[in-house]
Amino acid sequence: MGHVITSERPRISVVVPVRADAPYLGLCLEALSRQDVRAHEVLVVDDGSSDETALVARAAGARVIPSEGPGIAAAAARGYDEASGDLIARLDSDSLPPTDWLREIRGVFAVDPALAAVTGRGVFADLSPARRLLASAGYHGAYFGVLGITLGQVPLYGSNFAMRRSVWEEVRGAVHRTDPGVHDDLDLSMRLGRSKRVRFEPRLAVAVSTRTVTSVPRLTRSGLRTWHTIRANGDRLRETRLGRLVSPGFGVGPLGRVAAAVTTIARG
Repeated sequence: MGHVITSERPRISVVVPVRADAPYLGLCLEALSRQDVRAHEVLVVDDGSSDETALVARAAGARVIPSEGPGIAAAAARGYDEASGDLIARLDSDSLPPTDWLREIRGVFAVDPALAAVTGRGVFADLSPARRLLASAGYHGAYFGVLGITLGQVPLYGSNFAMRRSVWEEVRGAVHRTDPGVHDDLDLSMRLGRSKRVRFEPRLAVAVSTRTVTSVPRLTRSGLRTWHTIRANGDRLRETRLGRLVSPGFGVGPLGRVAAAVTTIARG
């Protein structure tokens, strides 16, 4: 990517919240083991798994942390709290990062000391090239486009982002960690606010499973979670002109319902 890496070499903690997803988690951790920049630590936060998730994580050398509450928001927040690295990277259990993923993250932060967080895209690797292109284009248009314009900032994508630990320490008390109904990445994005610089890096890409966009029940749950997360962060939404149009008063207007429906396919 051509970034100039400083001599400080920040340590990177990788957080993977997971619930009963041992097969995918094993592949994710295997991909992390092949990174050309080693992680400072890999933290797998177990949200009450009933399968072999914890065994798979420990066998791969990850530290297993039990979540303190139900839901991915609680699990993700617990992982960030426990992270000791200078940077905190986040993956979903079905993310497959390329070998240069951590190096790319380190490089992005090295050239921009004021950067709070960086996020990238997901690639549906199990689709044909043509369908993959269409799915990825749809994702970017719906999630980064619609929500990005509405929020006036780049939203974080939970399958592929990183932030400074110091930034997490600033907002950790503001996220809705005890609300199992929120999308943790969207919630974190909105609590960061527009004052924190977040960058979308198209070259920061990870492979993700299409199961997130091909299941009607998953899409339905995701749409409800997107709606709920937007409502829970109404104060942030109203910071932009378009956001005030989406969320007049204390409710969510018709544009909000359209935005939530459009972003459903991108969320999975």
